Amino acid sequence: MRGGYRTPSDARLGGPPPYTRRMTTPSTDLVPPAELAALRARLAAAEPALLADLERLVNLDCGSYTRDGVNEVATWTTAFLERIGGDVIRHPDPDGVLGDTVEAVFHGEAGGPRALLVGHTDTVFPEGTAAARPFRIEDGRATGPGVTDMKSGLLTLLYGLEAALAAGPLPFERLTVIANPDEEIGSPASTPHVERVARASDVAFSLECARANGDIVSSRKGTGDYVITVTGRAAHAGVEPEKGRSAILAAAHLVVDLHALNGRWPGVTCNVGVIEGGIRPNVVAERTVLQVDLRAVERASMAAADAAIRALTAAPAVPDVTIDVDLRHRHWPMEKLPRSGRLVALAQGLAAGLGFEVRDAATGGASDANTTAGLGVPTLDGLGPIGGMDHSPEEWLDAASIVPRTALFAALLLATGRDAEVRAWRTDVAG
Repeated sequence: MRGGYRTPSDARLGGPPPYTRRMTTPSTDLVPPAELAALRARLAAAEPALLADLERLVNLDCGSYTRDGVNEVATWTTAFLERIGGDVIRHPDPDGVLGDTVEAVFHGEAGGPRALLVGHTDTVFPEGTAAARPFRIEDGRATGPGVTDMKSGLLTLLYGLEAALAAGPLPFERLTVIANPDEEIGSPASTPHVERVARASDVAFSLECARANGDIVSSRKGTGDYVITVTGRAAHAGVEPEKGRSAILAAAHLVVDLHALNGRWPGVTCNVGVIEGGIRPNVVAERTVLQVDLRAVERASMAAADAAIRALTAAPAVPDVTIDVDLRHRHWPMEKLPRSGRLVALAQGLAAGLGFEVRDAATGGASDANTTAGLGVPTLDGLGPIGGMDHSPEEWLDAASIVPRTALFAALLLATGRDAEVRAWRTDVAG
């Protein structure tokens, strides 16, 4: 997951409230208690193997730009998917910089819905981190680089899918798994593959881990990553400053104006996180570069904020200065679609059958679920185990949550594929 830590306060970010509609078909009719118990028992028996795989994957350096490490995870993932019956293709990065995108297709019941499952194989950590902070479990907490974001989520996807396949015929006409190598940097190489499969899917699940309080995710803020270049005119700051046009001064005015966008629309945040400019204190700065993070909970407000950024940059505060705006990456908000509420309700009913409660929440960080939901595909995220403090040395995973959350995901796959309401979406994919 990109975009910062998860906390119990995520639900207060302006997203929709938890889904509470009454289900027309109870989850217990779709996955009976005996079958639910069998799924959990199967995964409890597989827990030692899953933990061993978790240790192996966490102990690999696989930051987004550590191509060899990411591809080692991709190779391991490919072998797992082939072993459980998937037809696997690996898509190399066209630029040869990032790791491969793994795509696996499973075929099932003709006429059933089509599903997309997404997990990522990269982390945010540089080479050497795995050796410095290797995997460990102490007092029920697993730690190590990427243990939550998202090695455990990737394993929930794989082991949960394996358990669902073992339960009987796959209730989907087609189920596609994408394990992408670049989620932590905005999925530049893998997004075309995610979009291609999502456009032909009726439902999507992203296996980022659950919130620290156990919530699953039904909406996420959209994100925009901007690089703004301010160009002025250099001059001697002591001899003839009037001939200069300070890019730093223009940038300073712009920073104040950009931060004033915070809260102009509900849930919108705008942050200038990096400023680089000037060469010496006695030279009027010719060039300054800003890196800006824009987030919004609704597509309309994100578009309005983007227009405001462009209006501000079109009118520099310093005469004769020019400002160039480069939107490097954008993920539209993962808004909670009406049909996503059906998926939430299924998950809540199944969790109750497994003996725990789940709620859905909004969060400020983006993921590949933004891509699928932005295309109108009913989407749920945060379906992995419980953890927190992503992207930090304090990242942690509740080891006791692995089996119940993986059982929930396996059951959710079966319930979704069998649900008459979801199956009817095949004739109307507008979402």
